[in-house]
Amino acid sequence: MSIFAEVDHIERVFNLPNGGTYVALSNIELKIRKGEFISLVGHSGCGKSTLLNLIAGLDQPTRGGIILEGRQVTEPGPDRMVVFQNYSLLPWLTVRENIALAVQSAMGDRPKGEQRGIIEHHIDLVGLRHAAHKRPAHLSGGMKQRVAIARALAIRPKLLLLDEPFGALDALTRGGLQEQLMHICEESQVTCIMVTHDVDEALLLSDRVVLLTNGPGSYVGQILDVPIDRPRTHVSAVKDPHYYSLRNEIVYFLNQQRRAKKRQSQPQPQPQPQPQLIQVHENGLEGLEKVNLNLGFIPLTDCAPLVVAKELGFFQKHGLTQVTLSREPSWGAIESGIREQRLDAAQMTAGMPLGMTLGRQDHSPLPVVTGMTLSRNGNAITFHRHFYDEGIRTLADLKGFIAADPDRRLTLGVVHPTSMHNLILRYWLASADIDPDRDVDLVMIPPAQMIPNLKAGNIDGYCVGEPWNSRAVHEGIGFVMATDPEIWPGHCEKVLGVREDWAKAHPNTHLALIQALLEACEYCDDMRHREEVLDLICRPKYIGSDPIYTRPGFIDAYNKGIGKPEPIARYHQFFFDKTNCPDRTEALWILTQMARWGIAPFPRNWIEVLDRVRRVDLFSQAAQGLNMMDLGRDRQPIILFDGAIFNPDDPIHYLEQLQIKTNLTIKEIDLNLASLEMSAA
Repeated sequence: MSIFAEVDHIERVFNLPNGGTYVALSNIELKIRKGEFISLVGHSGCGKSTLLNLIAGLDQPTRGGIILEGRQVTEPGPDRMVVFQNYSLLPWLTVRENIALAVQSAMGDRPKGEQRGIIEHHIDLVGLRHAAHKRPAHLSGGMKQRVAIARALAIRPKLLLLDEPFGALDALTRGGLQEQLMHICEESQVTCIMVTHDVDEALLLSDRVVLLTNGPGSYVGQILDVPIDRPRTHVSAVKDPHYYSLRNEIVYFLNQQRRAKKRQSQPQPQPQPQPQLIQVHENGLEGLEKVNLNLGFIPLTDCAPLVVAKELGFFQKHGLTQVTLSREPSWGAIESGIREQRLDAAQMTAGMPLGMTLGRQDHSPLPVVTGMTLSRNGNAITFHRHFYDEGIRTLADLKGFIAADPDRRLTLGVVHPTSMHNLILRYWLASADIDPDRDVDLVMIPPAQMIPNLKAGNIDGYCVGEPWNSRAVHEGIGFVMATDPEIWPGHCEKVLGVREDWAKAHPNTHLALIQALLEACEYCDDMRHREEVLDLICRPKYIGSDPIYTRPGFIDAYNKGIGKPEPIARYHQFFFDKTNCPDRTEALWILTQMARWGIAPFPRNWIEVLDRVRRVDLFSQAAQGLNMMDLGRDRQPIILFDGAIFNPDDPIHYLEQLQIKTNLTIKEIDLNLASLEMSAA
């Protein structure tokens, strides 16, 4: 089916009487196919009816837009009809006259005979021939709703919008009308969007069920396909093998949201902030709780935003007058620095905030949040040069080499269990049926130590960020077998991470930090600035690298050591193409991979976890303060180089279908326990 209507990253913000604002909907993205029946489900106050009104044109989004058949919706129109819960019939008109009023308004230019035919057809369609002469006062609730449906359908809308149409009816009447509505929609081939609180109603009527999270800032948490054959009845739907698993999934989502709302309403332990200088800065924040920050980073090319923010005054511009960039020896040191509160914030691997919050392996849980992505791409898989000389140049060659001599185990270096280097290398190997835990040995090595270990023969290859791949090529000791854009182009690589309690104690400082780094990221992605940025990051106190082997992929064509250098589009990406929004879909993929390899359990309540760690709200607030676009990335499946599809609405099924995995644990994570651990620390 083709895309018929699109909700394009809309946000709806309401002004409050006290001068404040309320964000009802945040970054809602939804594509609707022609003839599809979609139900919107969520707790009261999640913005279901607000979204319906926006689609109807009865209200306008604050940001984003509604597209219907290629045209933006800016006002109500006869191509969209709404059926409300309260019927909205004119009490002095009969059934026939209520329907006729709509037909005459929308089709007044048509012959009277044609209009009468349409009216009578829709009276029969809803089975009200015997009551066509009656006024609403003499109709039952179910009959009134049938009139409302007939009136809506009579003008032949392209989109039928139903706002809890059966909510006020008794169970018996509701059941009959539901089946009649299905029959009418199938006959009319009309596209429908319905708001409902009734899980069983949603499953009976829908092709897809869209689950909305709690407000404020409600967003699409999950979308469930309903593969129950049509035509349906209540009995046939309940007998379908998918019915109860889908029902349980919806109920679990709603319970998860109820628990989150209850947790948010409970008094939270207040952190004890240390006395700090309060300073107002030019972007309008009331004051910064702290201006002397210690930020951790690793000497890699993608530390550029932190270096630029420091050296070019972006931190200073946003009131952060005393920022120290602490060059750390390893990602483990970054993690320890955040745990011990030696570091206020840090450049982190994409999975580190998730792993720390869940409590990976022997580490206790510590809630860590990220309000922005710092960079995308920038990694490569490098092997010792002798493999190339022996004809082992591709993943297929590597598979054959391992199969031919299983007693010789390759040793490959990665930088941290939660890093994309580890997860992408493992995925790459597993795609060729190479078990990364059985067929090779993976060892943790700091990025800057990869080349000395490769020279010494301690490892056969590694996956790491630049410039440590290009340096191996430059020195003639290694070649790049694959870059990460060849595996997953545009993936999240580094993020800004802070302890959750630190973020709560320093909200204005945190926003100022994000804003400074957003401006620095934009500066880094302007190719006119790359020579200047290269000079900054190559200084001894930062990467300390020779520009000769730091330029490839950053400014110059990329040299894999196997032929002529070739350009790689956005090998180092810092700002363009919605780089910086802390996307939840890719974070969910990271959670599945950490669970796949036994690094951390997969959280059954993943939506709660992602809401807690990936703070899209903070990113949006910071971006809006800079008049930057704050739209998130498109919500869609992830497809890596092997063609496997990751569906963000069914991550558990994805995990269970993976052929190579180890120590897979799926369980509900007690986020309150993580908070207690943090308080104790």
